[in-house]
This record gives sequence, C-alpha cells and structure tokens, in this order.
Amino acid sequence: MYRTHNCGELRMAHVGHTVTLSGWVQAGRDFGSLTFVDLRDRYGITQLVFNALDDAELCERARKLGREFVISATGVVRERSNKNPNRATGDIEILVGSFDILNASKVPPFTIDDDTDGGDDLRMKYRYLDLRRSPVQNNIIFRSKLALEVRKYLTGQNFVEIETPFLIKSTPEGARDFVVPSRLNPNQFYALPQSPQTFKQILMVAGLDKYFQIVKCFRDEDLRADRQPEFTQIDCEMAFVTQEEILNTFEGLTKHIFNNTLGIQLPEFPRMSYDEALRRYGSDKPDLRFGMEFVELNDLAKGHNFVVFDSAALVVGICATGAASYSRKQIDELTEYVKRPQIGAKGLVYVRYEADGSVKSSIDKFYTPDQLKTWLQKPAPNPATCCSFWPAKKKKRASNSTNCAWRWAANWGS
Repeated sequence: MYRTHNCGELRMAHVGHTVTLSGWVQAGRDFGSLTFVDLRDRYGITQLVFNALDDAELCERARKLGREFVISATGVVRERSNKNPNRATGDIEILVGSFDILNASKVPPFTIDDDTDGGDDLRMKYRYLDLRRSPVQNNIIFRSKLALEVRKYLTGQNFVEIETPFLIKSTPEGARDFVVPSRLNPNQFYALPQSPQTFKQILMVAGLDKYFQIVKCFRDEDLRADRQPEFTQIDCEMAFVTQEEILNTFEGLTKHIFNNTLGIQLPEFPRMSYDEALRRYGSDKPDLRFGMEFVELNDLAKGHNFVVFDSAALVVGICATGAASYSRKQIDELTEYVKRPQIGAKGLVYVRYEADGSVKSSIDKFYTPDQLKTWLQKPAPNPATCCSFWPAKKKKRASNSTNCAWRWAANWGS
C-alpha cells in the first residue's frame, strides 16, 4: 500500500495512528538531530520529522532528499510543538519510521510553489511541473466542479447531454476553419466545428427539445486577450419556449453555479432592453458597477454656434467624481485614447468644475460660465457633486477627490 491517507487529510483526531503518505518533497530543513520534510500532494502538505537520535541512518537518508523527489513514508502521527495556523495539517506531524524513494528528481528549473520564481515562458516549457502548483491545480479542480454543477442543473431541467461530431463539413461562420485532411477521400478535408450550431438545430427538428453539451470549439483567428484557437463553451438549445423561459432558465443556471461552487447567493438579475442599455451606457453589455450613465445634453449644448455639437445627432456626457484635478497631460492622454480606431471618436471636450465653484472648459468661448453650470447640474442637482464626462466606450473609475469636472463627447457627425 502506497498510502493510507493523503497529505491534506490528517488532523488531531489521528494522533497516535500509524499512517503511510506518498507525495512529492516540497522542501526540507535540517536542524542537526532533527530533519523536517514537507510532503505535498494535490490535497495539501504534511510535515514529516526524522529524528537522528532514534534512527541516525534514516535521518541521513532524509537529508539527501531533494525537491520533487517522490517518496512514500510511514510513521506515527503526533501533535506539533510549533503549530502552523496557515496549513490545514498544521497541528500535526509524522514521526517517520521508514520511507522509500519511489522516484528521484533532478533540481527543478523553478520552485513548485504558489509564488513561483519561474516566468511564463519557463513554466510553459515545463508545463508538467507548473501543473503541480496549487493555484493551477485549484483552477483545474474548480473547472471540474463547475462542469459537474452545470450538468446537475441542466439535467434537472430535463436537458439531454448529447455529444456532437468534431469532424464535419465546413460551414460559414465568423472565423476561418481548422481543416483536417481525409485519408479515405484524397484532396478532401474535414473542418473542426466553430460551434455545434448545425447539429443542435438538427436535434430540435428531431424532437429533442432540450439539448446541452460542454463542447470544444475551434476557430482559426488571431489571438486576443479573450480569444484562442480552441475554447470550451456550454452550448444549449431549446424548442417550444418563450424569451422569458430562456432568461429564467439560464439565470437559474448562473445562480446555481455561483451558489454551489463559490457559495455566493446572487440576487435577482436586473432586466434591461437593448435600447435602454445603449441609451444609458452606450454598450449592449454595460458594466453596472461603474454607475456612470450617459446624460443627454442636446437641449443645453446645441444652438450656441459650436458646429461640432450643433451638427451632432446626439450629445451625451459621463459624470465621474474627482476628475477636476486632472492635468492637461492627463486630459491629452484621454483625448488620444478616444481617437484610437477601437473607439473612433475624433476628439474630447471637457468642462471642469473646480472646488471653488469656478468652471473651466475647452469650449468656454461658445458658452458662458452660467450655461456650463447648468450642464453640471443636470444629472447632479447638488452643486457639491463632482463629475466628469468622456466618451462612453471608455468607462473608468475616477479618483476620490473633493473637486470635480465634467467631460462630454458628441457623435461628431458619424
């Protein structure tokens, strides 16, 4: 028997028991007559103790153990005199009576620790070693638990999990296909699916009215922060359902996952139409944590001979606290940011409301201070409220300050 318990299992209730553990040597410490070895597996770390006064030869062998040696050790569980509150097994240790080296190891290229000294390139080169680290293993285990909870919930809603083919005919979608040559049909190719869209529609026609699978998809497109050639998605299809039933089903799935994997009870989901989302946030996937909604300024901004605003279909602003202290350099950086092709604005207009009540703006030759103050008070009637405006496609938290500013952008005739 290689082990009777894992390295994260033993507690004070096991004191006096003879146990066998197997795992990897995390670290060793030599204190003369005592040698300590931390033994690790995916369940945790347990401290092993070798006493030279009891068995000098055994202790000498333990001193030669290197990092990542795989060993099996047998000994008696005892209470630690110097407990470690940061470790689940920190109240106990194993007084080892015998051990075997199952596999020796070379010195690893980086430390197998939560905060490793290996860079990304080195860790990817030795991926099998990086996978021993607790943060990486915890992510893998979490993903496994999440997939299990998805299956529990959806099968409880009468969904059927169906595996669809990977070798398919090429179908036009949003990216290029990965192709696989066919041995039996020379000069012909299979395509790897970008999504199971065709198959799940066939399943609906076949009468399987609720389908799901946790499926791998393949898209031959350029890498981005949220894109990669292969990815996994929870793919579902339903028939004979209304929009409300679809929303309730997958809101329920989201709540179930958060509750059963993270212990978080989510509140009722707010509902917002597409038109409302664009009107209030300028995006169909707004981040409501920022709380900086668009404020329409057409009635106040137009009709003052400022061509940019007068010719715009819509003039809106964003209010942000604490931005009146921004330097000209910071404002210029924001201006350059919104000119990027990803955002597409042609410029940035700002009005700054200082703590002393004065107003400064890049367009003050077109508007009087009193007119600009009416803009400031529109979304925030309290003059002490501090705000700023910039284009909607870049929402940013403002610093906490006692003064404020407003900035806004127009739809520059596009």
